[in-house]
Amino acid sequence: MAGDVNESTGEALTVPRIEALLAQDGRVVLERCAVADGFVSRFRGLLGRRELEPGEGLLLSPSSSVHTAFMRFPIDVVFLDNTLSVIGVSPNIRPWRLAGRKGARHVLELPAGESDRRAIEIGDQLTLASQISPQPVSGPSRSGDPGLAAGAE
Repeated sequence: MAGDVNESTGEALTVPRIEALLAQDGRVVLERCAVADGFVSRFRGLLGRRELEPGEGLLLSPSSSVHTAFMRFPIDVVFLDNTLSVIGVSPNIRPWRLAGRKGARHVLELPAGESDRRAIEIGDQLTLASQISPQPVSGPSRSGDPGLAAGAE
């Protein structure tokens, strides 16, 4: 459809995908994490939103900094490296401010106070639910399946 693509850049104008964000210890950090990994979705960010609900956030990728210009509410900003390990947390960033972190590759925007409520700390290793490989329940070994081995490390 013509409305789904920016005609000048050819980039798809899609709604960011929503996933759960988990910590290495298995706790749910966010139930609803929107992933903004295209130019348009990163550019739009949280602009136009009146609030973020608890358990909701936006992962900007790639990004090492954010601004809160034109925003209507404060946010917590969590800076992540290329492996989604937390390298910094800036709580309660009010509208019309800038926040950045050297070495950040991704930025997670949360409702103000949420990083404390969710106990997000420097060194936490985070994972998107889609990046977790399901563990086999039982049955014959599938290690010989070339389709499974192609993505294995």
